[in-house]
Amino acid sequence: MSIRPFRAVLLLLACVATAACLTPPTAPSLPSGSTRVLFLGNSLTYTNDLPGMLLRLARLAGDTSVSVAALAEPDYSLEEHWKQGTAPRWLRERQWEYVVMQQGSSALPASQVHLRSWTEQFAPLIRAAGAQPVLLMVWPQQGRLFDFPNVLTSYRNAAGSVGGLFAPAGDAWTAYGQYDRLYSDGLHPTGPGTYLTALTLLARLRDIRPEQLPPTIPGMPMDSADVRALQRAATAALDRNPARPPVAGAMPQ
Repeated sequence: MSIRPFRAVLLLLACVATAACLTPPTAPSLPSGSTRVLFLGNSLTYTNDLPGMLLRLARLAGDTSVSVAALAEPDYSLEEHWKQGTAPRWLRERQWEYVVMQQGSSALPASQVHLRSWTEQFAPLIRAAGAQPVLLMVWPQQGRLFDFPNVLTSYRNAAGSVGGLFAPAGDAWTAYGQYDRLYSDGLHPTGPGTYLTALTLLARLRDIRPEQLPPTIPGMPMDSADVRALQRAATAALDRNPARPPVAGAMPQ
C-alpha cells in the first residue's frame, strides 16, 4: 500500500490550520482490514513524517497491514486537540486499532497532571472506536536533558492510568545518548531521531523487534553500524519499560 492516505490527511490539516476550508475535514477512509493507526500530536509528530516512517519500517519488516492517519498541529496539546474538535469527531466517525498520543515533554508536575487528565478524557472515546490508547513518550528540550526521567514518569503514568500501551521513544533517546545526532534545533528530531522514535513505536504496536529490521533507514543514507546502534538503543528502552505500565498512583499536586 502507498502512503497516499497519510498525505491526503496532511492536506486536510492544512485547511484546518489556515481556515481555508469552509467545511471541517472528514475522517479518512483507510483500507478495509488494515491495522489503522491514528496519530494525535504536534510538530514532534509531523517533523520528518513520523507516521510515514512507521509505515515504511513496517513494510521493511514485511508487515503490509498498517495504514496511518494523523492530526498534528504546531504546539498542540491533547486538550487543544479535544477542544478543536476534529480528533473527537474522527474517533466517532471511524474505527481504529491504535490511537498514538503525544504532546510536549509534560515533565513539570502541573504538566504531568495535564497529560494524564486529557489522556483519561480521550480514553473512553478511543475505546469506543475499537482502539487502544498509546502514549508516545517524547523528549525534553536539549537544554533540559535532566528532565528525561520526569518525561518518562509522566508518559508512563498517563499510559498506566488508562491501561494503555507505552512507547518509550524518549527513553530510547536516553539509551542512545548521542543527543547531537537526535536533536535538529534543540527540540525537533533529526532524521535518525525520528527513525529511533518510529522503531520504538513499531515494536509496541506490531511486536516487531528493532533488530529484525535491516541496518538501513528508508530515504536516508547512514552507515549500517550507526543504524544498528540506534536499533540497540530502541531495544534497550523496550526491555526496561513494560508495554503496559501498572496503574499509576495519585497525580502530583
